[in-house]
Formats: sequence, C-alpha cells, structure tokens
Amino acid sequence: MLQTAVKDTWLEVDGLRIHSFVAGETGSPVMLLHGGGLDSALLSWGKVIGPLSGHHRIFAPDLPGYGQSDHPAIQYTMDYYITFLAHLLDALHLERVSLVSLSLGGGIALGFALRFPARVEKLVLVAPYGILDKVSAHKLGYLFVRLPYLDELSYWLVGRSRGLVRWTLLAGLIYNPRLLSPEIVEEVYRVAREPGAGKAFISFQRSEVLWNGLRSNFIDRLHEITAPTLLIRGSADAAVPLSQVQRAHDLIKGSELYIMQECRHWPRARNPKSSIVSS
Repeated sequence: MLQTAVKDTWLEVDGLRIHSFVAGETGSPVMLLHGGGLDSALLSWGKVIGPLSGHHRIFAPDLPGYGQSDHPAIQYTMDYYITFLAHLLDALHLERVSLVSLSLGGGIALGFALRFPARVEKLVLVAPYGILDKVSAHKLGYLFVRLPYLDELSYWLVGRSRGLVRWTLLAGLIYNPRLLSPEIVEEVYRVAREPGAGKAFISFQRSEVLWNGLRSNFIDRLHEITAPTLLIRGSADAAVPLSQVQRAHDLIKGSELYIMQECRHWPRARNPKSSIVSS
C-alpha cells in the first residue's frame, strides 16, 4: 500500500486546542505517543507517520504542554494524561486503537491499557516509563526537581546554543551525537528557546518523583494486560534498565522484546547502521 499525505489537524479536547498529525485512509487506527522533556509528535514520529500510513490510519498528537498544542498552566500528572487520552480518542471517534509509545508516552499507554483495556488493540512500548521503582540517583533527582528554579534553569541553559543541545541534552539520548542531523538539533534548539520550555515535564516530574520512589509504577499490574505487546529498548539506554524491561516482558503474557543495537533512549535518532534483534 502507498503512504498518504500527512495532514495537520486541530481538535478541541477538554477545552484545549490540540494539534495532531493525521495520515492514512484505510487500515486499523494507530496512535503515536511521544516522550517528555522537549519532545513532540514531530520530533519523535515525524519520519514514520507517512510510511506507516500505507497500512494504518495514523494519529500523532502533541500532548497538552508540548508541541503546537495548548500549554495550560496546570499540574501535569499521569492520571491527567490517561484521562486526556480517553477524551482525545472520543474526539476522534476512535473506539479502539493500537498505541505506539515512547518513554513518557509509554507510561501513558500502559496506564490507559490498564484503565481501558477494551479500547486497546495492541501496544508498542519503546523505552517505557511506568515500569521502574526508582530512577538512577533517585534522591538526588528528587532534590533536583524540587529545588526552586533549578530544573527551569537547566532548560534555559540548553536553549543558549545548538552545541549545548547536541552535547548535553541529546548526547544522553542517542548512541552517537555526531550522527545527529542539523534538522533535529535545530528543532530541539528552537523548542528549548520558547517561553516556558520544559514546564509540562517539570510539573510531571514534581508529581512523579517522590522521596522513596516513583508515583506511577505499573509493574505489579502488568499481568493484567491482555493486548498483544511489543517492548523495545536501546541496548545502551541508561534511563530504562534492561532488567526492568525484561521483567515487564516476563509479566505481560505473550509479549515480545526487541533490543535495538547501538541505541540509547531515543530510537528516532539511532545509528542508521544498527539493527533490531529479538530476545
């Protein structure tokens, strides 16, 4: 099947103006959920929306607080995003979808699948949030996200130069920063310079990172997931340990696990020479 043109769509969801890329006229519906930080539908999924539309109807929204969607001054929580996703599907008249998700989006997809199992056809979880007890150096992270203005300052500093974007922010997300295209660096740099850059994710972190662990940890409920599930992890991902992904794989009955070689947390910009191998 031939891919179709990618279109910009605007919807009103919960009183917010929400932007989404839409493509494809036939096949089952697939929703692409991006990650946190400075991410957006364009950054994580822009290169795959067109090709996927040859087989599916594709929807790639900017979550509230990200991309071209509204950035309301609210507390961003996991519960908020799960509820928002249900209302977004209603606005699109989608009763049942497959969810392809990255990082923060993976946590939202997991929470949604557990709350609304009948609405999920399949799950693809790329380096998903929501399967960890704690983050690395957890107590230091707790202090970092709560000390006044420290988190905001880090985003401000990243937006001061393209070099800082490449070598401080993106270097921790991809395997080889030298392979980053100027277009990706420029897009992240542009987002980092916008007023309020990172505010939605800062709010989310302050909700999620508790002194003794993470608020949203679905590991004890993963056995409830019945949708066919594919877990994907970069071989060098420092954010989501292999042991936790393997544990999730073991708990989700019938799931598959793929390890992307020469890849860290963001497969969007992985080494083009790398391969995907199953385990």
